[in-house]
Amino acid sequence: MRSDNQALLLDCGSGVLSRLQRHIGLEELDAVVLSHYHWDHIADIGCLQYAVRVQMDLGSRRKPLAVYGHAASTRFADLSYLDYCQGYPVDEARPLQLGELRLTFSRNVHPDPCFSIRLERTGSTLVYISDTGWCDALVNTARGADLLLCEASLYDEYRGRIPGHLTAGEAGAIAARAGVRRLVLTHLPHFGRHHLLVEQARSRFEGPVELAGPGKCWQL
Repeated sequence: MRSDNQALLLDCGSGVLSRLQRHIGLEELDAVVLSHYHWDHIADIGCLQYAVRVQMDLGSRRKPLAVYGHAASTRFADLSYLDYCQGYPVDEARPLQLGELRLTFSRNVHPDPCFSIRLERTGSTLVYISDTGWCDALVNTARGADLLLCEASLYDEYRGRIPGHLTAGEAGAIAARAGVRRLVLTHLPHFGRHHLLVEQARSRFEGPVELAGPGKCWQL
């Protein structure tokens, strides 16, 4: 996410680093915020940390990279890397201010500690619902968002089969109950026909629905 004075990356899974550089130079990245520490959300962190080291050693980057994540795991210590990356803890009780962006966090229903993230700046709100099972708190987190990025790991017919994950229909229900303007489904299953996810979300939400994909951009 880019605002007037911040470039922020939400999660850093496998392949993210190469695709990120099609949109922004790594020296321009100010911070990374991690929802949790499962590998599909952090696999490229080590590569990013080393890239920051190279840039700082060569002088093309002047400041360490800030990496934010919860401290309820020994993996939190790995967010810091010598003098090149500094890890900072996040929690539900303390909003995080990054330039003009205000971030708040809500605990998800997931086997390991995991948080959804609400990002607000004057006039616009983006909400990222990361890995989670259903809970009513998700509706409050997404309330009135201009853009909701919501995990949809399951087709509706697999509801409850994998604990800690939402179906596309549940993502649509959250969007409808929260009154969001646009829903983007992400964290998609590795099987089936993805257009069915959109159909299932649209059965619960009347607003715009689409799938996340490489290179897609949204203006808030």
